[in-house]
Amino acid sequence: MEQSVNNLLVVSEIQLVYKPKIKPSERLKVTSSKTAYQIFHDDWDKDSIELYEQFKIMLLNKGNKVLGIVPISRGGIDGTVVDLKLIFGTAMKAGASNIILAHNHPSGNLRPSHPDIAITKKLVTAGKILEVNIMEHLIISSEGYYSFADEGMI
Repeated sequence: MEQSVNNLLVVSEIQLVYKPKIKPSERLKVTSSKTAYQIFHDDWDKDSIELYEQFKIMLLNKGNKVLGIVPISRGGIDGTVVDLKLIFGTAMKAGASNIILAHNHPSGNLRPSHPDIAITKKLVTAGKILEVNIMEHLIISSEGYYSFADEGMI
């Protein structure tokens, strides 16, 4: 009986495996919001960018070189869930120093909504505590982007 109780008390662990497929010298480097947009845009499924909202993060090392892009959530036409634990857990497991946030607006409207602004502020605050810098939040469409950093909102 004691053996089975001990098994019930074992803490589960989520493992994120990071196996780079390219050399550090070959990694893309983010130098501006435009560069970040181009990388996200190339990664985005063009068949769904105007269909439903998605939230993704780009993980960067200290030198702003891309470690990878991670899809966080997929929602409906006008919203998706943004889970801070998932974002920062992923970033910390991957050893990221910086994060760029991105989500699309299927309508093509690039103006941030009140929830967009609120979640950005919340993520920036959490990032400061965890020492994982939120560098940027982009709202993207098939035709362009809005940069929170360029607009002084980060």
